[in-house]
Amino acid sequence: MTIAEQLAAFAAGVTYDDLSDNVLKQVKLLVLDTIGCAIGSLGAEPVRYLRQQADDFGGEGRCTLIGGGMTAPDRATFYNTSLVRYLDFNDGYMGPMGTSHPSDNMAPVLAAAEYADASGRDFMAALALAYQVQCRFCDIVPSEKSGFDQGLAISYSVAAGASRALALDPAHTAQAIALSGACQNPLFVSRTGNISHWKGFATANAAFNSVHAAFLAMRGVTGPIQIFEGRRGLFESITGPFEIDWASEDLEKTLGISVKKFNAGVHSQTAIEGVTEMKGEHQIAPDQIESVAVETYERAYFIMGGGGAGDKHDVQNKETADHSLPYVIAAGLIDEQVMPAQYELDRILAEDVQALLRRVTISCEDDLTARYPAQSPVRITINMKDGAVFEKEKPGFEGFPASPMRWETLLGKFEELSGPHTSAGLRGEITDAVERLDSIQIRELTALLGRVEESA
Repeated sequence: MTIAEQLAAFAAGVTYDDLSDNVLKQVKLLVLDTIGCAIGSLGAEPVRYLRQQADDFGGEGRCTLIGGGMTAPDRATFYNTSLVRYLDFNDGYMGPMGTSHPSDNMAPVLAAAEYADASGRDFMAALALAYQVQCRFCDIVPSEKSGFDQGLAISYSVAAGASRALALDPAHTAQAIALSGACQNPLFVSRTGNISHWKGFATANAAFNSVHAAFLAMRGVTGPIQIFEGRRGLFESITGPFEIDWASEDLEKTLGISVKKFNAGVHSQTAIEGVTEMKGEHQIAPDQIESVAVETYERAYFIMGGGGAGDKHDVQNKETADHSLPYVIAAGLIDEQVMPAQYELDRILAEDVQALLRRVTISCEDDLTARYPAQSPVRITINMKDGAVFEKEKPGFEGFPASPMRWETLLGKFEELSGPHTSAGLRGEITDAVERLDSIQIRELTALLGRVEESA
């Protein structure tokens, strides 16, 4: 078999019974977290642009838009994934070769499951599968080093997960994987320099194309089945050869997912938690800080600290702010929190946070890099104007796999994000449906998401 056919055989064979008890609990936690992030994005100006396009382009109303209305499965995928991703508050996976937001898989798998009138059990199996595929790419596929973005892995994870939700056989699933892999290889430039809206929508676009490919394959369209190993295929053109024994894979990668406590890039979570703890422990007055030095690991430095993604001290918009370690550390020290309110333009441009972020320096340290990804470590030194020095070292944060987020903490996050767009009753119904995912049809959940409002 080709590699695409091997992956397809694994995908088509996944069942709910393959999910361990711990994975079942984790999938439900991740689904509720993802829904909260999506609801919290409603009303944002760039998201309104996408809703206008969804309404204008239409499509037969087969799948639910979060916030009301229905459209075609691929367009529901794009809009709902953009909602999930816009705040940059959704989950993260820290792999040796790449970082990703595996919750980007939820909306496409949800759309395929709703179209197929699938059970919650089938949805959970398909979603765990999609998480597994994307995370395995982050483990061993060096696409970022070649300048390619997270959507490259989405091409394969969504194709596999959506095909499983549609109950496609191995042959049609292999064609979906081939079609999806051939149609997109997004560039990492979306995350560098002065970042644009597209950072939040790039993987949504990849998911859109992957769902489109799965439906084409369902109807009989074929793709380049040697997408991995063929002449000018993925191996030769982008990644070089790699090997994953799909026949031996399980569905345990969901247990390695980090859930964010703060609304910022996943590689900043330990540092934000650290400085907010230090402020309370030492009663630090932010206007008396002389400098803040944060030592971190290579991935954090590369993406958020001024490494390969460019300098992070020129922060003028939301998209740049949530990927700037200096900004989120400064905001955390001043406001004792980093939530969507910290990304209002007036807050970003305020003199206090702009002055403090310029006194924050980030460095990459080999000993911390060696501890990643088993840890997400930082060392923080805060120098005060009166000569006092405060230091702290942390290996990780609440929500990191070694210190999982508690259901109660997640409920608080869900309540805060969804509160402006739902009644207390609807929030309770959504939470209850997620807790009962393995005993309901998926349309019971999507019907609830259709009752969410841009402003409740």
